[in-house]
Amino acid sequence: MPAQAQTPVPVHAFTQRLSATPRGARLARRIARHRLDQWGIPYESEWSRAVAQVVAELAANAATHGRVPGRDIELRLFLQADAVRIEMTDTRGECGPPGSPQLPDGEAESGRGLVLVEALAARWGVDARPVGKTVWALVSPPDG
Repeated sequence: MPAQAQTPVPVHAFTQRLSATPRGARLARRIARHRLDQWGIPYESEWSRAVAQVVAELAANAATHGRVPGRDIELRLFLQADAVRIEMTDTRGECGPPGSPQLPDGEAESGRGLVLVEALAARWGVDARPVGKTVWALVSPPDG
């Protein structure tokens, strides 16, 4: 019988619903760093900063592009043995498969978020849901 790949079991899990607003997106970053610190990943560590940056980008995208009036976004964090899995769910269903994000024109004021996510995450993707989508990313510790 062939061996099946198993999903890593998280050591810790956390879920928080937030308003789909710029304030909710900022709060997501702060909550993530606080939660990681509680899980033993020091607040000022490189790993905490990388996770926080990915959370900030995904939350900002969810609040800006995935916003449906009257609906929240949801942040989920999973501490696994080899990574932190970040999931950001919104209620707007449009999503395509993640490709390689392109840098915008040097004069553009936005459009670099997914470039940062791709640089900081070991892997990332988008999963469709019956209502909305979940964008996820795995951020490994800096030493591998």
